Amino acid sequence: MSSNSTPVETPPAKNGTQAGHASGDKRFKILEVHMKKHQFRHDALIEVLHKAQELFGYLEDDLLLFISHKLKLPPSRVYGVATFYHFFTLKPQGQHTCVVCMGTACYVKGADQVVEAVQNELKIKAGETTADNKVSLLTARCIGACGIAPAVVYDGTVTPRQTPASTLEKINQWVKS
Repeated sequence: MSSNSTPVETPPAKNGTQAGHASGDKRFKILEVHMKKHQFRHDALIEVLHKAQELFGYLEDDLLLFISHKLKLPPSRVYGVATFYHFFTLKPQGQHTCVVCMGTACYVKGADQVVEAVQNELKIKAGETTADNKVSLLTARCIGACGIAPAVVYDGTVTPRQTPASTLEKINQWVKS
């Protein structure tokens, strides 16, 4: 910052503290170092969001405001990017995640039936997490695995040719553990 510029005040967070690491949470400092590594460039937004989600698990409003302030970007731009890309989540996820690809090939081969079976079994809708926080059910527009449709991603592992039965078998292993 040059000597003739005035510092920008950090916006207050919901909990009354300043958005950022005033809370003493070291994850904010780690994130700030990561932003510094990218020279606080606007075009590093996606990399910064990835790091933030890696550190915090999800991108809550205060975290998005912190990133917006540090990168000197409008909050609407940060929120827009965070909501556009499937990888980012604005809510805490369950201990396990089940992501069903809903791309054309997967859909044609029964992905909608997989989602319906999981929704009925867990009594949640796509995008929700069970009350015990064990399982989150998510859908993706396309994961690029058309040759193995329908594909389901269990805790980050892409699994080919899933059926409602094979998916429920995996989900029930998680629920019973």
